Amino acid sequence: MSERFFLYDDLEDTKTRFISFMGENKRFDLALIRSNRFYGKQLVLDLQGSRFAIIGSDDLEEEGYLESIYQLSEEDAAELRTFLYEVI
Repeated sequence: MSERFFLYDDLEDTKTRFISFMGENKRFDLALIRSNRFYGKQLVLDLQGSRFAIIGSDDLEEEGYLESIYQLSEEDAAELRTFLYEVI
């Protein structure tokens, strides 16, 4: 068997915040992971939907971004966007 070639193998301390809140139509269960690897952005995991994205405030400005990544309606994405503006 050939030797494994790693592109990188880093160990880094992170800060993880678990948050759950109820919107008008949907419950959000999230994990927000802060790391130096993401250049000031956070890894936002949707624990119920098994989806994730690296998000910064600039990404929240992009039309349709949250709807696409997390498969949300416009109304649900607006609630998530409002929340993420507070914590990112």
